[in-house]
Parts: sequence; structure tokens; C-alpha cells
Amino acid sequence: MTRVTIYLVPFTVLSIFFFSFTQGANFDVINQCPYTVWAAASPGGGKQLETGQTWPVTVAPGTAKARIWGRTGCNFDASGRGKCDTGDCNGLLECQGYGSPPNTLAELALNQDSNLDFVDISVVDGFNIPMEFSPVGASCKTMRCAADINGQCPEQLRTQGGCNNPCTVFKTVEYCCTPERGSCGPTEYSKFFKDRCPDAYSYPQDDPTSLFTCPGGTNYKVVFCP
Repeated sequence: MTRVTIYLVPFTVLSIFFFSFTQGANFDVINQCPYTVWAAASPGGGKQLETGQTWPVTVAPGTAKARIWGRTGCNFDASGRGKCDTGDCNGLLECQGYGSPPNTLAELALNQDSNLDFVDISVVDGFNIPMEFSPVGASCKTMRCAADINGQCPEQLRTQGGCNNPCTVFKTVEYCCTPERGSCGPTEYSKFFKDRCPDAYSYPQDDPTSLFTCPGGTNYKVVFCP
């Protein structure tokens, strides 16, 4: 008769193991700009933030693709419908999808390989508001994109309230490259963004200098106009 030995793992150990791999993240979205920002998160919705106000956002564990950004030049009615000059999400105050370019993005994927969070700032969709994206209580990379990109934006990319990405303007494979379309490299326009925001994605395959990790369960803050 085969003898089977069963090892019992204490409940507290199991709880710690389970908790460490299922933690989401809390985000404090803070407006330090001298103007109103209509913050947005997907998933998460949206909220009008006056100068100095904070919006707490919780992102569920294991979320593989999320974004936080700010909108400018918005006008919403009592039902939460309207439009924004930059970052508009289908005319809704409570966003249910991604925003329209141009918009400076904080991007995140939680509890991925080795229970790491993958985080970045992206200007692949253009730039509208200076941003800092930083961990709270963890020794990970603090990412910033706070240059005067709107003021220095090339004439061809200028738009109301922001600086467009070249894909939106020119709609060519060179500027709209994706991994599915093969490899692509920097362009004169992506270099404009990269020179001013070296922490940020400047074109879709700008991974080596722009994608960072933090331990799963880290909390973060996103600051507009740091």
C-alpha cells in the first residue's frame, strides 16, 4: 500500500502568498497645474480636479492594460456629457475608454511576469499636460515629462491645447508603427519628444529606455504639472 504524506501549510503563509500576488494598486491623481484638469482613468472613469485637488483611483490586481491622463479645455453638462480640447473620451466626463490625442499618458500593467508591475509615461499619443508618475514607498523609477513641449512643439504637430503625435497628423506606417507591422525606429519627431522627456515613450517600440518595473502591490501617484 502506497503511503501518502500530506504537508499542511499554515493558513497565514497561504494568506501572505495569495495576498502578495493579488494586490492591486492605489493611485493618487493630483492636479498641481494652475488651471483645471479633468483627470481620466481607464479603467476608473473621470473627475474634474481644480488646482490642489486629488482623486484616488484603485486599479484591480492583474489589470494588464490601464491608462491615466488629464484632459483640458473641457465643458460638460449636468449629465456629464460634453467635450474636451485634449484627451477627450467620447464626450463623457466618466471615461469608458481611452482618450483622443494629444494626451500625456501614465500606463501600467499590474502583477505581470514575476509579479512585477510594468509602468511608463508615454507621449506616443502626443502631449498635453506635464506629468510625473512615481511609486509610493518603493525604490522604483520616478518618471517625469515636464518640459515645455506645447510651447516648443513643431508647427506641423501643433493643435489646440497640445502637441500632436505624428501618427495622428501624417497617418503613415513610418509614424504609426506597431509591433505587428515589424520593427521601426525613431524619427525626427519622436526625437523631439525624447530629447525633452527622456523617461517617456516617444514611439511605439521605444521600450529599452522607457519601460520600468516595480514590485506588485506598489502604490503610485500621478501628478499633473509637477
